[in-house]
Amino acid sequence: MQVKIYWFSLFRVRPLRKHLDNEQRFRFSTFFMKSLSLIALTLVTTFAQAENWPNWRGPNQDGSSPEKNLTAKFSKTEGVKWAVNVPAISASVPIVWGDKVFLTAPIADKEQLVGLCYDAKTGKELWRQVVSEGGLQWDNKSNLASPSPVTDGKQVIFLFADAVCASFDLNGKLQWKRDFKETHGAFATQWTYGSSPALDGGKLYIQVLQRNETFDFQGFAKGTPGKDMTSYILAVDPASGKDLWKHLRPTPAQVESLEAFSSPVFANQDGKRVMLISGGDTLTLHDATTGEETARLATWNLAGEGYNKFFRLVPSPVVGDGMALVCAPKNSPVFALPMSSKGKDIQPAWTSDPKVVTTDVSTPAFYEGSFYVLDSGRKTVSRVEPKTGKVLWTGETGSKSKFESSPSVADGKIYMTNFWGDVFVVKAGGDSFELLSVNAMGDGTKPNGDAASCRSSIAVANGCLFIRTQDKLYCVGQ
Repeated sequence: MQVKIYWFSLFRVRPLRKHLDNEQRFRFSTFFMKSLSLIALTLVTTFAQAENWPNWRGPNQDGSSPEKNLTAKFSKTEGVKWAVNVPAISASVPIVWGDKVFLTAPIADKEQLVGLCYDAKTGKELWRQVVSEGGLQWDNKSNLASPSPVTDGKQVIFLFADAVCASFDLNGKLQWKRDFKETHGAFATQWTYGSSPALDGGKLYIQVLQRNETFDFQGFAKGTPGKDMTSYILAVDPASGKDLWKHLRPTPAQVESLEAFSSPVFANQDGKRVMLISGGDTLTLHDATTGEETARLATWNLAGEGYNKFFRLVPSPVVGDGMALVCAPKNSPVFALPMSSKGKDIQPAWTSDPKVVTTDVSTPAFYEGSFYVLDSGRKTVSRVEPKTGKVLWTGETGSKSKFESSPSVADGKIYMTNFWGDVFVVKAGGDSFELLSVNAMGDGTKPNGDAASCRSSIAVANGCLFIRTQDKLYCVGQ
């Protein structure tokens, strides 16, 4: 944010006052002071401008926000600025830009996948656009509206698991629409595709880490016969929707290990923009401009005999203090790779003890010098030192259901939602774990990992928390 300040010299005003009578001097002084007050108020307002949440992991792409004065204790009736019914549940995270909130959702009775826009101040639905029609669910775990939207303040882009993507301006006017099945084939993932699109450096990135062949799963055909099913990263012109480049990303992984539901993450390193991709039993670093791979972590799963045999990957990487963190699935370790790394088969800087620090689904967060790792299954949170992997503390949340949302951290607080829609708030930093509150925001049911379970992470913007549950979108703030 840039702020321009214009200085006015009082000394240049004094000679003018000599030629004014008393009444004119009074009026001039009043006008001058009001003008200064208006300038001061403008500056204060500018500096107090709230932060946006433009993609599923927030303004820093690490689950954190600089927002302050956030509440720790709330309920469905306490601290709620507004609540609105949403068409249906989805793992999609609310995206916030200025006075607008964007969401994806399935509409069951019409078999439609829609992009939604709400007024961030009131919750009023401003517009909805149908992006795709047909099937809504391919398995009992999730639905086709799982990817989160993304915006840069000029356009908002919605991508669905059926490979249909559309861009709209912030008023809901269609800019372009594409079905990636026509050019690149249907996404060949066993479970429903859930990677979110990313906007960075004037490009739209679509990550497709998939099996290298077509197959059937639970009665649905995956992939497209005759298309190259090699995993890839696609860079698209966000203005036109046309392909800029396609970078193939093969790995030695096999069957389900080829699949990933992570999303691209971007960070600066040595004056260049770096793209991080996790999946296929490895983490890779790429030149974000061209897609060229610059570094690769040695695989954590040699020939399916490593920690996890053949399992998909869900968490996205996270960057902090010059280190990239990647989580192998199913109670496997967390690995750290220096962002300055170059070359192939790089050994990790450190590896966690999976009996203490691990996660299967939740993407870790980075905030004020520490990584925060939410163990999806054991329902614990660990504070980890980036350079060394030292565990500063680990604490049990006491949740009675699993977490598959990712932690959002702001104002010294970690916010996490479990399957039931309970929001746990933990103090960030400090020498020990401290649970601040547990806030029941769900619909009262107790889902256990099916498509009715809450998986959406919390967006933090405009001094508020935007919480998506089974049937509602809440705006919580003081």
